Amino acid sequence: MSLDVLYEDNHLLVVNKPAGIATMGVRDDRPTMLSVAKEYIRTKYNKPGNVYLGVVSRLDAPVTGVLLIARTSKAARRLTESFRSRSVEKCYLALVEGHPSESQATLEHYLRKDERHRKMHTTSASAPDAQRAVLRYEVLSEQAETSLLRVELDTGRKHQIRVQLAKIGHAIVGDRKYGSTRAFPEGIALHSHRIALEHPVRKTPLEVVAPLPAYWPSVQLP
Repeated sequence: MSLDVLYEDNHLLVVNKPAGIATMGVRDDRPTMLSVAKEYIRTKYNKPGNVYLGVVSRLDAPVTGVLLIARTSKAARRLTESFRSRSVEKCYLALVEGHPSESQATLEHYLRKDERHRKMHTTSASAPDAQRAVLRYEVLSEQAETSLLRVELDTGRKHQIRVQLAKIGHAIVGDRKYGSTRAFPEGIALHSHRIALEHPVRKTPLEVVAPLPAYWPSVQLP
C-alpha cells in the first residue's frame, strides 16, 4: 500500500491512516502502518538496514486519520512526554447513531479490559485495573438517524471514544463490536481529524489535519 503523508521532516512523519490496517503489533506476515512507514523511509532515503520509527499514539485498525510517528528516539521521548502531560490536542470526528440529548457534554467513565471478548467495558472506579476515561464532545450536525460529533480526548484509553459513546446510547456507525446496527463502507465512522502540538525539536506550533475519507456520507463541517 502507498503512504498518504500529511507532514514530514527529519524528526516526524505524520500520515493519514486508512481503515482496516493495524498501527502495529500484529503477526509479522500482516502489514501495519509501522511496517509500511518503515518501507517508505527505507525506499525514499535509500537507508540500508533497520529503520527507526517510534509510534507514540496508536489508532485502532478500523479508525482512520492523523497518525503521528517519530523518526528519532529524541522526538519519540519528547512526544511521549507531551502526550503524558496532555499538552497535545487531539480532535476526532465521529458519526454516531441517534441524536444525543445534550449538544455538548463531558463524559467520564472508568474502563477495564474484557480479555475474554477482546474489548473494553465500563466499570466502577474501585474495580481492579479500572482506568479513568474523560472526553468532551460537541454535536456538529444532525441527519435523519445519525449525528456528527467533534470529540476531544482528555485521556487516551484503549477504545475510549468507542466505549464511552456506546455507553450513552450512541454507538459509532459501523462499530458492531460496541453495539452499532448500521453498516459503514469501510471500518467505522471514527476519524482522527486534527492534531496540534509543539514540535518536539523545533519547539514551534504544529497542526496537522486529515481530510475525511471520500466514502463518508456528506456531512457539514464548521
